[in-house]
Amino acid sequence: MPPPSRPRKRSRGGRATEAAAAEADALISLPRDVLDEILTRLGILDAVRTSALSRAWRRRWEALPSLDLSFPRLEDDKGAPKGLGAVDSILLRCPGRVRLFRADIDEHYAGRVHDWLHVLPRRGVEILDLDFDKGFPALPTSVFFCGRLTSLSLFGCAIPLLPAGVVAFPELRKLSLVNVRLPDYGEYLIEEIIDASPLLDFLVLTDVSFGGDYIREWVIQAPNLRHFTICSEINYGWVLEDLTSLRSAVIDLWDFVVDSKFAKFLLGVVQVRKLLVVTRNAPSRAMIPEIHLCTFHNLKSLKLHMHFCDQPPIMLAFCLLKSSPNLEKIKIEIYDEEEQKFEADKEFQNALWTDGMCANLHAVQMTGINWRRNEMVFIELILSKARLLHTLSISHGEKIVMPSEDALNELLRYKRASTEAQFFMDLLSSGPAV
Repeated sequence: MPPPSRPRKRSRGGRATEAAAAEADALISLPRDVLDEILTRLGILDAVRTSALSRAWRRRWEALPSLDLSFPRLEDDKGAPKGLGAVDSILLRCPGRVRLFRADIDEHYAGRVHDWLHVLPRRGVEILDLDFDKGFPALPTSVFFCGRLTSLSLFGCAIPLLPAGVVAFPELRKLSLVNVRLPDYGEYLIEEIIDASPLLDFLVLTDVSFGGDYIREWVIQAPNLRHFTICSEINYGWVLEDLTSLRSAVIDLWDFVVDSKFAKFLLGVVQVRKLLVVTRNAPSRAMIPEIHLCTFHNLKSLKLHMHFCDQPPIMLAFCLLKSSPNLEKIKIEIYDEEEQKFEADKEFQNALWTDGMCANLHAVQMTGINWRRNEMVFIELILSKARLLHTLSISHGEKIVMPSEDALNELLRYKRASTEAQFFMDLLSSGPAV
């Protein structure tokens, strides 16, 4: 009679696998809403990977009531982001709502957007963010049927005209259009979208171009708008009206900043508390019209991207300072030119100063300074006039025209109107208070 066979010992790896499966099965016994929250926080790719935990988990992710689909391009991605090719399968297998759809799209997947935008409106998508890397592919008109959108961000595409009778995006709160193209009369499309979105509070229009040979005036009217960014090389006829809730704005309008109509444009953002104006792209040697700006009574923080090498940016800086009686903080980022083309000496800059300018100024920060004479004169003027100044912080650029130690010695000789003014200079990475 053969001896009885010994029971086989389970390997440590087998026991570990069984233990992991048991823990996974214990986890799946949690309340449904808790599991849904866990899977949603994982992200769609990791949620799908839970199918490998055990049989009970195999199709659990497909029962999610709501999906966030995000496919950003990472630094090590070559071509399309990881997982983008699985979008069709995910939409087919998971019938739940798609709350968010965000994707960086290369030319290989640009054609698939038409199919995705055919499905997403029926899934109640609320946040749509599409970034195309080349070619300005045309979006389908089905994008306008995403009636539950609260946020729409588009980059690098062409937007079609609105189909007749369609009211686009009545629940929209954020609209960001960057490097997009619209057909002739496209300005009226943007006007209609904004007008039909009473909840809109965040608007970005950067490098938005319109077809046609004529510039037509069109209105940006949004009573609940809190932030507005507009950047364009060309004046496309914008008119700002009824932006009564506006708190911050970014303005980069190239040649238009020296146009006689620029003052009227600024009147539309007069109620802001924070303002960034880019003047470094103003045309060299431009004739500056006599500018009478509105008064920015609420403005507390002003940021300028400029240089001190030519007259237009300097004049515009002084106009804004003169028009901001309650300004507390100013930051100037200097984008230097190859040479100083205009001499704004003490006599010139003192003539631009008026009583009450910078009366409430507490902090000044200047970055990218190269110790050019016009820059030094401006610093000396601020130090000698701003009676409530607490801090002046300076860091130099890459094209300095004198040793920083010599510049520091000169700065220390400047008269200070405020006895509390502290001077911070970044010679390398940080500097002491002086």
